[in-house]
Amino acid sequence: MRSENFYNHNTLFWVLFLMAYSLSSMAQYTTREVSKAKQAYTDSIKQVDYHYIFPILGQKTYQAGFDIPYPVGIMGNMMFMDQSLVFDEMQLGLKTDDVDLPLTDVNDFINFGKNTNQSFAVNVRPDIWVLPFLNVYGIFGYGRSKTNVLLVEPVELQTSIEQELRTAGFGVMGAFGIGKFFLSLDGNWTWSKPELLDKPVRVSVFGVRLGRSFAFHNKPDRNIAIWVGGMRVRMSSLTQGEISLADALPPDVWARKDEIVSEYWDWYNELSPPKQILVDNTPLPELVDRLAQADGSAIVRYGMQKQVKEAWNGIIGIQYQMNKRWMIRSEGGIIGDRKSLLLSLNYRFLW
Repeated sequence: MRSENFYNHNTLFWVLFLMAYSLSSMAQYTTREVSKAKQAYTDSIKQVDYHYIFPILGQKTYQAGFDIPYPVGIMGNMMFMDQSLVFDEMQLGLKTDDVDLPLTDVNDFINFGKNTNQSFAVNVRPDIWVLPFLNVYGIFGYGRSKTNVLLVEPVELQTSIEQELRTAGFGVMGAFGIGKFFLSLDGNWTWSKPELLDKPVRVSVFGVRLGRSFAFHNKPDRNIAIWVGGMRVRMSSLTQGEISLADALPPDVWARKDEIVSEYWDWYNELSPPKQILVDNTPLPELVDRLAQADGSAIVRYGMQKQVKEAWNGIIGIQYQMNKRWMIRSEGGIIGDRKSLLLSLNYRFLW
């Protein structure tokens, strides 16, 4: 009975271990190489007395001759992203000294063109390898976001809204070995609070990466890893907030306000009488009147369903591991509607 349990336990260990032989935050290398230097490094790894708590199974991993990253790390990231957005189910409201209009459905009367968002963020990501193939991490950051909105009906105008945001969240990553290659599956969930929105926006990101690492012959703990993959972004679609009319409309709109007001009434007069009645029961006439009076003090309430235009995009990346403590990483999203650039510095230590 004891021999059967020993066999089952070790079979499970080897199955898990073979999945995890190429780890290093994102990519680690296997020490099972043919060169003498790396074979000597493998032999030295087997002699390691690993008495730290994490990762679980760390001692067995070293005894098998496989290297693993230091379990605890802290990563600093800078990221830029540019992507298209889709707005739907638009609602508008208005609040002034003498008017208080609640959110009202105007989706039938408003059409958008191409809407884009550019964002820049910096964040700190502490992490820990709980198992040799399972990493858990947190995300805490700050950023700025600029949304460009193109309205084509009832009038044609373009506006940009800039705001600061703060982000917090968590994620998990699994890394597995496939022959000489590594595969990682990464998912995280963050809540970002832009200053102009009533509630945080929940964003979920899922990434899959396939790559390979190349160790330096004379320094087996130094390597370069490259990978390709895909990233999917989803956000909670309901967005509500409020902004002053002065902040919502750029200076060029106010400069040609008479032209825009005239364009609105031309559109209105072409509507059928039943549709005109529907428009009259929305905040649109009051908004146009405030624009005509050059009054930017009104508070515009808004609600909409917002989503990224394309959920998936392709990514490529590279990481240089100077040693088991320091790593530099860069990743770019270059295929698809979403364009992104990530720069990272990672420091790892034992615990």
